Amino acid sequence: MIIPTAYKNKTVAVLGLGKSGASVERALQDAGARVWAWDDKSTRDDLVDLTKADWTQIDLLVMSPGIPHTFPTPHPVAELARAHNCPIVCDVELLVQTCPNAKYVAITGTNGKSTTTSLIAHVLEVAGFDVAVGGNLGTPALDLDQLDEDGVYVLELSSYQLERTPSLCADVAVWLNISPDHLDRHGGLDGYIAAKKNIFANQGAEQFAVIGIDDDHSRKVFAENDLTQAKRIAITANGPVEDAIFVDEDILIDEAFDPEGIQVMDLSSVKTLQGKHNQQNALAAYATAIALGADPTWIVRGIAGFPGLAHRQEIIATVDGVLFINDSKATNADATAKALGAYDHIYWIAGGQAKEGGITSLLGQLSSVEKTYLIGEAEDAFAQTLDGALPYQRCQTLERALTQAFQDAKAKGGVVLLSPACASWDQFSSFEARGDAFRALVQKLQEETA
Repeated sequence: MIIPTAYKNKTVAVLGLGKSGASVERALQDAGARVWAWDDKSTRDDLVDLTKADWTQIDLLVMSPGIPHTFPTPHPVAELARAHNCPIVCDVELLVQTCPNAKYVAITGTNGKSTTTSLIAHVLEVAGFDVAVGGNLGTPALDLDQLDEDGVYVLELSSYQLERTPSLCADVAVWLNISPDHLDRHGGLDGYIAAKKNIFANQGAEQFAVIGIDDDHSRKVFAENDLTQAKRIAITANGPVEDAIFVDEDILIDEAFDPEGIQVMDLSSVKTLQGKHNQQNALAAYATAIALGADPTWIVRGIAGFPGLAHRQEIIATVDGVLFINDSKATNADATAKALGAYDHIYWIAGGQAKEGGITSLLGQLSSVEKTYLIGEAEDAFAQTLDGALPYQRCQTLERALTQAFQDAKAKGGVVLLSPACASWDQFSSFEARGDAFRALVQKLQEETA
């Protein structure tokens, strides 16, 4: 655990007692701080109602990332903090303040953050680095081990966290991509991009900015003159780009660190990193590890041996010639587009609690899909979108969809892909629970067909 000793004997307000908020409360108490914790939904009787607190006594407000401090409507506690010139931060800021000598790799983007974060951590561990991985992925920041100058924190950071981590100076800042998301929380797309760009704050000439340039917004960000003082490294999975790190016919080629253009590895054989989006993730991991001084031989071994991320194009099993892929983490159409482009002969399970825009944006990307199996609240809306464009079947439940998809795929061969393009909350408590249910159904199918 990280103990933020700088706050000993100071009064710190903690708003939101979910996973990260509870971690902050514990760490500050261990540090000897006076902690005034509040959660609108908690029934604990030892909490301090921060809407009624004496804000002249509070030195810092730590807000959980999911609570708005500006758009669409600021939480009343955030307004009180601003009125009293009280800094508003998140748990990652306390980590950065407490462990200033460690190295930091920060990863952001609309899609692919979790896979890239896990991949970078894996590659660095294989290369012999002392690594702690967390942030928006998995372990809360203050529950990580305390590292010194020999350690590397690999942190997935959301736009919410980047707005509240003013001391961050990433040794390697990784920007993957941008597509519209969380726009209500940032007042529109410009606000969302501005929040993401905080990942480059405080960087100097000794740091690195690794930027994916495979979408229009990110290309504009890369070209901004005043974006960062760091060394900029462009990465692209769309073919040769001068002085970049790129993929050309599945070969990872480095012209950024090696002007001669060294051929590093063939990515086609890495089964856990299929598709152009995953090739971009591999480029980000390679660039990060090279920037930190890792041995290229161990980087290649790390990428080749990556086990994959649960619920993100996770290979579950092959049953009677049918490959089952769990992409439950694809909760919007843009994420699902990546999976639809990675396989052929897809029997696609989609649906749940739809995001704005539904799956309309996918209509031009369905050439690899044989049939769609619709579930959840989005069933009617998705059926209307697909009507006349693709064969589909209303299944309502995941179990019924998987059973029918398997029967159809078995006749021709192919891939049963759970990539919902939806949130999970209509039928499941989380995308993880949805993915776990899919995995359990496939395992049951294996047992029945053994």
